[in-house]
Amino acid sequence: MRKRFLSLNVLLACVVIFCSWSAASAQSKKVKKDTTIILINNVTMQIEISQALSDLYNFKFEVAERQFRWFKQKYQWHPLPYFLLGLSEWWKIMPNTKETKYDDRFLAYMDSTIVVAKNLFEEYPEYKIEGAFFLAAAHGFKGRLYSDEERKNWTKSAVEGKAALNYMEICREKENLSPELLFGDALYNYFSVWVPENYPSLKPIMWFFRKGDKQLGLKMLKEVSYNAFYTRTEAMVWLMRILNSYENDQVRAFQLSEYLFTTYPDNPYFQRYYARMLYARGMYPEMERQSKRILERIDSGYVGYEATSGRYAAFFLGQFYESQRKQEDAKKYYLLAVKYSEQIGATESGYYLFSLISLGEINGKMGNKAEAKRYFKEVKKKSNRKDEAFKDAKKRLRNLEKGD
Repeated sequence: MRKRFLSLNVLLACVVIFCSWSAASAQSKKVKKDTTIILINNVTMQIEISQALSDLYNFKFEVAERQFRWFKQKYQWHPLPYFLLGLSEWWKIMPNTKETKYDDRFLAYMDSTIVVAKNLFEEYPEYKIEGAFFLAAAHGFKGRLYSDEERKNWTKSAVEGKAALNYMEICREKENLSPELLFGDALYNYFSVWVPENYPSLKPIMWFFRKGDKQLGLKMLKEVSYNAFYTRTEAMVWLMRILNSYENDQVRAFQLSEYLFTTYPDNPYFQRYYARMLYARGMYPEMERQSKRILERIDSGYVGYEATSGRYAAFFLGQFYESQRKQEDAKKYYLLAVKYSEQIGATESGYYLFSLISLGEINGKMGNKAEAKRYFKEVKKKSNRKDEAFKDAKKRLRNLEKGD
């Protein structure tokens, strides 16, 4: 049954690519007649598509895709509708990147984008830059998927990344698509410096590429976040993550997380990132409210709310109630964090391991030494010897055994 399901997905992907190829071929002779505007800069188009983009980021996929398909009928010759349909599949992946069931449709739409964009790029000089922009974007997104920890297809990721860079260099020749154009350049400038700084073994590879500028990359990313239309939200997501994880600017990262969640309150990725920032900043009443809301939405079957978000929310609540000395409540949520972690196979993560340690500690305080030992032994079993969790569990286990 599983084999048949996978075959169906592959077939579906092929159909999508074939249809888009046919559409591109059928329309190629009419492009000059129909393409009287540069769509990516067209204000009327932006107004028409604004609500659909809002629906996409708010996880109202059916509503957004209905509009995108209408645009595809109207603008078959242009890569934008195909790219937006692919972006919709991408955001279905975002809450849990371990989930691969959306991969085929995502890749199919990005391949469709490439086919249609290449037609513009090669056949119509007046649309060369716009075609290059979508070629860079589609190859870039494919490269991101292939480089994910669950896919680990480094060869394909490198091929797609190189293609994206080649088309991005062509885009850099002109500024007429700015600030949309700046998005890819911003990420390149930042990460072409960040990667060799943090992974010295990759320095020789970077010798073959244009030299980046990390601070310029940040500046460009901020400009895209403020002024772009299509790439604005994606730029904000990257900026938020970079500022929080790499630039030690939690204040600005929190502001972005709050804005994204407030603007798109039904987006589980934005909500859990916001809850994470609230937890890190010690804003516990609001963190408690948002974390419980996440868990309620999982139970209610909201689109995109699943075990990954649940693991975050349950762990934060466990930590909060443990600090309030509400041991039974803390135990309840730590057990839930363990359950969600096991559902997605995240048993080497800190959320899982430290939930087990906390459960061991709580049971120890309650006099349940046998249960406490079981949890500490489980941590040693699931973690590496060099991990802090392993060392912590080993120490606690030794102390418990001394007391016997």
